[in-house]
This record gives sequence, structure tokens and C-alpha cells, in this order.
Amino acid sequence: MQIDIRLADRLKKINPSSTLAITAKARKLKAEGHDVVSFAAGEPDFDTPDFIKNAAIEAIQAGFTKYTPSTGIPELKKAICEKLKKDNGLDYAPHQVVVSCGAKHSIFNALLVLVDRQEEVLIPSPYWVSYPEMVNLCQGIPRFIKTSPKNDFKVTVEDLEMQAGSKTKLLILNSPSNPTGCVYTLDELKAIARFCVEKKIFVLSDEIYEKIIFDGLKHFSIAGLGKDIYDLTVTVNGLSKSYSMTGWRIGYLAGPSDIAAAVSKLQDHSTSNPVSISQKAALAALSSSDDSTKKMLIEFQKRRDYIVSRFKEIEKIGFILPRGAFYIFCDISKTKLDSLAFASRLLDEELVAVIPGESFGRDDFIRISFAASLEQIQKGMDRIARWVKKI
Repeated sequence: MQIDIRLADRLKKINPSSTLAITAKARKLKAEGHDVVSFAAGEPDFDTPDFIKNAAIEAIQAGFTKYTPSTGIPELKKAICEKLKKDNGLDYAPHQVVVSCGAKHSIFNALLVLVDRQEEVLIPSPYWVSYPEMVNLCQGIPRFIKTSPKNDFKVTVEDLEMQAGSKTKLLILNSPSNPTGCVYTLDELKAIARFCVEKKIFVLSDEIYEKIIFDGLKHFSIAGLGKDIYDLTVTVNGLSKSYSMTGWRIGYLAGPSDIAAAVSKLQDHSTSNPVSISQKAALAALSSSDDSTKKMLIEFQKRRDYIVSRFKEIEKIGFILPRGAFYIFCDISKTKLDSLAFASRLLDEELVAVIPGESFGRDDFIRISFAASLEQIQKGMDRIARWVKKI
């Protein structure tokens, strides 16, 4: 007898990702031996540095394979506090830090403890694909703020004034941004901070790409702009992008003591501790003076500069210069194709995988990752240039 399984209502609002079909097909084609160039990856293509791997190996050999405190080992939380003070000018005590299974996990934890049913979360669009789905799972209401390429896709106080209302609980801020690569200036963040303090709106500051920033620009943390905004901000970061540790699944959040305590309670009864071995690897990464992150940044800047030079030669595709992260968000409106059709045809006809902008809230754009070798980028750009001329 077939059993009718009813899903919880909270799952009914979760949208499947339109990127899955593209990425799955790209993998299948590659497995079949086709010469696929993938611009889809949301992770650095560099290997995790050896000194970090060695720390994990030593942890295994030493038998550090048991449960740890749910919110992370004390020495790692101390190292995170030192990192936040040194790099971001933020004063947090270890009890204000929760180590999690990746920055994504930290974001979800923060939303779960802050957002109640029918409360609104302001999400600048374009946005990272998981933000609205996480808000939906919390039974909150995503309220999208459409930003303009003329302002590098950055949200302004005027935008916030138009969208914020009595039910607004939180703003998600992502700088540097996935998918646009925009980076907020200090003055822009000060204006946003003043608005959020005045309206008593929490800020979830996703700073996972903070180390990947170009053209001599500086990253600023909104929580460092005064006690009032500090008390309203949850700062999220991790090791995935800066240290090429995506699969190690270590992220963290830092925030006011009551929020951190609530997240700790939540994590106690959900995942419990992040992987013990990964925590030791993260400790090594944060405690080292190794310059592998700087070397990675230099390489990303070279790739960014090259891919920008190539897109300048393609009349039908526009773009905004990415100032951070490793993505370029491209305007395909002149091709008269929507983003899924563009991505599907490009993969079918030229074996190049890109991500449809539909998943980021802009169906007239595509996202291209330059987390690939210069050789692969050159090959892929040759194919895109050739293909766009034909359509």
C-alpha cells in the first residue's frame, strides 16, 4: 500500500534551484569525456594550503576525533575573536562567537533565532540564492529591494526607506557580494547603519568574501561603526573562500550575547559541534602568518582583469566591474534570451557552463565565476565570444 506523505507547510514555499539542471548536465557531459569549461563554481579552485592539511592530519593522529563543545573549541573561538579584532576592528568575547558547519549554517542559525512568522527580511536583489529560501524556512517574508547597475547593485538608504515597514525585522547585507562583486564603502555603510539604528532593524552582515577584494579597496564591517549598530548586527564569516576550505565546513558568527546564546541553544539541539578535525585545521589557518591567501588574491585579480578585458570586446553582453569575490554578473538583455535559455544553449552548443541570473533575482543576467585557471577562462571566453556572434 502506498503511503501518502505530507510535507510540512514550511517546505512548500521552498523553490528548487534553476541552477541544478545546468550544473548536473555539465557534470554529466564532463564525465562522458566532453571538454566542458565550467564557470559555475562558487569555490576557489586552489587546493587547501598544506599547513592547514597537516594540522588536520596531526589532529587525527592525536585522536582528536571526539565531540567538542557545540559552539566550537575554546582555542578556535579565541582565535576568531583575535581575527575579528585585528582585521575588522570588532571586539567580541568568546561567548559571543558560535562556530558552525559553514557560513551558510551560521546565516540560517541567525535567521532562525531572529525572524518570527510573518516578519519581513530586506534582501537586496540580486542576492545569493539561499537567502530567500532560508527566510521562507523561518516562515518570514523575503522583501526584495531591486538595486541598479548604475549604483553597482548596492542598496541605498533611499531604497531602504521605500521598503522598510512596521514588520521589518532584519536586513541582509553581503559585501563583497555574490553574485555582483560589489563592495560597500565606509560612507555607504555608515548611512545604512544610521538608518537601521533609527528603525531598530537588525543587520545580518555576510562577510565571507572579505579577503577577496580588488583595486586596493578596503573591507569594512558594519558592526564596527558604533555601539548602537554593533548591538543590532550579527557578523558572519568562515574559512571556505579565504583559505580554500569549502569542504571542511567551518563558519562562524559573532553577535550580541543574547543572540549568540540563542544560536548556541539551537545548535545544541540540531547539529551540535562542527567537525573536530576541521576545527583544528581552522585554528591553524587563523593562527598562521602564511601568505597563501594573498597569493590567491593576486591570482584572482589577474583573472578578473583578463575576463573584464574580454567582455569589453563582446557588444551584446554588458557587465559591472566586480570589486570583490570571484564572480562577474553579466547583462544578457541584448541577446533577447532569458537567463535559463542562455545558459542551456551555451552549454549545449559550446560546452560552457554558466549560472542563470534567475536564481539571483535577475533573469536578464548570468553569473560567471572566474575561480578557474587562466587557461580555462581563455578557452571559455573564446567560445562565448564566438557563440554570442551567432545568436
